[in-house]
Amino acid sequence: MTDKIQMKTPLVEMDGDEMTRIMWSMVKEKLLLPYIDLKTEYYDLALKKRDETEDQITIEAAEAIKKYGVGVKCATITPNAARVEEYNLKQQWKSPNGTIRAILDGTVFRAPIMVKNINPSVKNWKKPIIIGRHAYGDVYKNVEHRIEGSGKAELVFTNENGEEVRHTIQEFDGPGIIQGIHNLDASITSFAEACFAYALDQKVDLWFGTKDTISKTYDNNFKEIFEKIYEAKYKEKFEKAGITYFYTLIDDAVARIMKSEGGMLWALKNYDGDVMSDMLASAFGSLAMMTSVLVSPHGYFEYEAAHGTVQKHYYKYLKGEKMSTNSVALIFAWSGALRKRGELDNIPELGAFADKLEAATVRTIEDGIMTGDLAKLAEPAAQKIVYTEEFLDEVARRLVE
Repeated sequence: MTDKIQMKTPLVEMDGDEMTRIMWSMVKEKLLLPYIDLKTEYYDLALKKRDETEDQITIEAAEAIKKYGVGVKCATITPNAARVEEYNLKQQWKSPNGTIRAILDGTVFRAPIMVKNINPSVKNWKKPIIIGRHAYGDVYKNVEHRIEGSGKAELVFTNENGEEVRHTIQEFDGPGIIQGIHNLDASITSFAEACFAYALDQKVDLWFGTKDTISKTYDNNFKEIFEKIYEAKYKEKFEKAGITYFYTLIDDAVARIMKSEGGMLWALKNYDGDVMSDMLASAFGSLAMMTSVLVSPHGYFEYEAAHGTVQKHYYKYLKGEKMSTNSVALIFAWSGALRKRGELDNIPELGAFADKLEAATVRTIEDGIMTGDLAKLAEPAAQKIVYTEEFLDEVARRLVE
């Protein structure tokens, strides 16, 4: 691998915050730049930069993905009140992931990175469970209001002719809160299409669950759209492929998942997918052992690490301590983006490199060399617990073997 692989089209690179930002540059320096003439259009989505630009840089990054087709994103801070004070922010900026997903639309697919010596916490899970998370609307594009006293809260829709439809939400006799959420039939349709197509491509059963018994309009709309698309476009294809589409209530789906052996694509609404993907990642080993890609119906792809910024490790790092932070999800975000870029630009060498990088990463762990989070779970026990940089050096050594 003496000659660097040449790229034609840049990746949209979105840098992030805290410990993941430190690891992001390490991954590039040790595993990518020695082998690839890396072309990226760079956007710094660090919290201070988002604050400086009134969050416009997040919007610009999303628009750049629409221009170039493929992006790769580091983990970022979504600020709460404590973060506003810590970083002296102008306001509590919205989740950059939520902003980007709203602009690109599409579905987030997440799957565990499985290695032989890390067994799932749920003993009967033998196969990976893929999460298909709707990436638009619901609580991530909500409007909220704090009620200070008595009054009536209403849901009001005004159509294009100026006619109003009103529903009483609650007659308040004291302080409280209200929240408005929405979704679009077009986005739900794209979500359903993406899930059916992905299940067919992966040859796995598709499960979907909502709470339509309680939410007889909102959640039921998701259920009906999925059913219509399945019957009209995918039923015969699924039967021919020997796979099934299974709908049940979300709570029943959770119970069934826990008793299954895995091996399905689990389609979930936005908030359900947020929660369940973290649960699955943790149960399969670590939040840092999960791939994540946003697939847009418009042909855009955004790869990311499906975990947070590892705040506690970062504070220790700033004090000069060496950290054993897991970088696997960051590595796989880059490999996934490079593979897709190679596929779209017809550069097979780029895809082959992505495969080699992932194989070297997995082999390092299976050789018993891992960070502290995985060492607690390894069977047999880890041969060597390493710091972040040491782990990346071990991957780099296997990359050239």
